[in-house]
This record gives sequence, C-alpha cells and structure tokens, in this order.
Amino acid sequence: MTSIKPWLLAIRPKTLPAGASPVILGTALAFADGAFSLLPALAALVCALLMQIASNLINDLYDFRKGADTGERLGPARAVASGLLSEQDVKRAAWLVALTAFILGQYLVWVGGWQILAIGVLSLVTAWAYTGGPVPLAYIGLGEICAFVFFGVIPVCGTYFVQAHEWSPAVLLFSLAPAFWSANILLVNNIRDIPTDALVKKNTLAVRIGSKKARLLYCFWVVAAFLVPTVYAVIWREWWLLLPLASAPLGVIACRSMMALEGRALNGLLIQTVRLLVVHTALLAFAICVKRLI
Repeated sequence: MTSIKPWLLAIRPKTLPAGASPVILGTALAFADGAFSLLPALAALVCALLMQIASNLINDLYDFRKGADTGERLGPARAVASGLLSEQDVKRAAWLVALTAFILGQYLVWVGGWQILAIGVLSLVTAWAYTGGPVPLAYIGLGEICAFVFFGVIPVCGTYFVQAHEWSPAVLLFSLAPAFWSANILLVNNIRDIPTDALVKKNTLAVRIGSKKARLLYCFWVVAAFLVPTVYAVIWREWWLLLPLASAPLGVIACRSMMALEGRALNGLLIQTVRLLVVHTALLAFAICVKRLI
C-alpha cells in the first residue's frame, strides 16, 4: 500500500459527512433567522471535521490496544491492527489533529464566548474518553449517546450559536434529526460487531440488549429522525419542512436491510445510513433556507 492509504484507513473519510451535515443544518437555521455569518460557519465546519478525524484516530489506536480490533473483525480494516501504522504514529497524529482543532476553535471562542470553549473542551475530553479513558464510554454502552450528543445536538446548536449568539428551542428540536442518524451509524457498527465485542467485554448497547432489540431500535430511530421535521411542519404549518420525507423510501430500504443482513453484509448498511444522514439533513437544510427566501 502507498503511504497515504493507511492514513485514509485511520481517518475513515467515508464517515466525514456525518461530521459536516450537522454543521450545514445549523448554518441553514442561522440563515433562516437572518443570522448567517460565513467565517464562523466555515470555522465550525473545519473544527467539526478535525474533531471527527481525531476521534477516528483515537478509536483506531485504543480499540487495538484493548483487543477489540483483531483478525476476526468483520468491519473495514483498521490501520494499527493491520500493522500499517504504528501506535506512536497514530497517537502523534491524533494529538496533532486535536491540537489544530483546539487552536482554530479559539476563533469560535472569541466569537461565541465561554460556552463554545466549554463545548470544545468537553468534545476533546469525550473524544479521548470514548475508547481511551479508564472507563471507556464505548465499552459501557454509552457510544450511541455520545454520537447523539456530539455528532447531532452539539454541532447543530453550536454552529447556530456562533452565528446567532443565542440558543433556540427550535434549533434544539431540529438537531435531534441528525442526532438520531448519527446514533444509528454507530448502532449498525455495533450490531455487526456483537460477537467480537462480547469476547473482549466491549459491552456496547448492542451487546447489552442483543441483536434483535438493537435492530428494532435502529428502525425506531429511523422513524424518529423523520418525525422531527414532520411534527414541526404539521404543528406550525410550515409545509416546506415536509421535504425530507422525500428520502423516506431510503429509510424503508435501510430498515429492511437491517432486519435481513448479517455480519459483513452490514458494512453496506453502514454506508446506506451515512447516505441517509446526508440526504435527509440536506433536504431539511434546503427546506429551511427556502422557507426564509419565500
């Protein structure tokens, strides 16, 4: 393999849309409220992507150290476990990316104040604690909650705040949609890895509740993600916000795949779920912007 390919394995570029989509939604909500600001929006996007890359690097390193990534792994190859990158190389890269995110984030702190600093520090600590802390959050069934909060609620609300300089209950509500998708991305991963995770006592939510209940939970979260803008549209008669329902057929296909697929076949559903996050969030952001323009 060329020198760049192992790093792409560690960075996992196919997951990066999950980091970008909530920022785009938060920016659309700021635009709808007449508060759009280009530089804070771009800075929030860059920091979100850097934090996701740092998280991916940390996970690659610590899942290997804890024995979760082995030759029996059903998911995509991991750089450290495959021997393509050394532990020290990945550790240094994770520190570098996290430090870069923190430095660039100081602009957002200057714009948004202490609340953004608190969010940034909490995000960095959680990125490490997810698999690297003394009690790794991913190993005690809190992974999906972390994904829900840090790849849904916080990036949407934080991106809106650095532009509008206020918190909004409506923005919090809309943030739940990408939050459900992000939690589902991780849930697919954990359902696929139930056999190998159980062997190393990685007690993910899927391990704790079992495959059948975890699969039903995936479908429930798909429905919940579609309900977020739909309920708002019906209550407030904002009919443009029904546009995300155009992606409902993809949701039905994803749920059918979840109930039918096993093992490595779930890797395809992982990509499907990322695609659903992107499409649903893009349609929602577009609808919100159109609502502002008309």
